[in-house]
Parts: sequence; structure tokens; C-alpha cells
Amino acid sequence: MNQIKNNTVTWAKAAAVRALKTLAQTAIATIGTTAVIEEVNWQIVVSASLLAAFLSILTSIAGLPEVEE
Repeated sequence: MNQIKNNTVTWAKAAAVRALKTLAQTAIATIGTTAVIEEVNWQIVVSASLLAAFLSILTSIAGLPEVEE
């Protein structure tokens, strides 16, 4: 039981790190793209970044190479 808890905590940490990296990358890309086109639309930046982070978590359910099986 303790091993399962440790594995879950390890997975959650790795998934969170991956999601935060994805969020930051998406925010930077969206800011850069919207700045070239027009003023930065912060609503689009935030919504696209949060969606990317959420999708990263869903993708992490399939497995994380950072976490040993």
C-alpha cells in the first residue's frame, strides 16, 4: 500500500511539472503570436494555456517516461 502511495505521489509530481512546462510554453507562444497579429488578448492566452495544461495531465495518464514503472 505504501509503495502505491509513493508511486502516486511521484507520478503526480512529474505530471504537475510537465503540465506547468506545457502551460508556460503555450503562454509564451500565444503571447508571441497575438502580439504579432494585434494587441495581446489575455483571455485567449489564459484559456489556451490552461487547456494545454489540462491536456498534458490527461496525456500523462497514459504514462510518463520520467516515472519508472
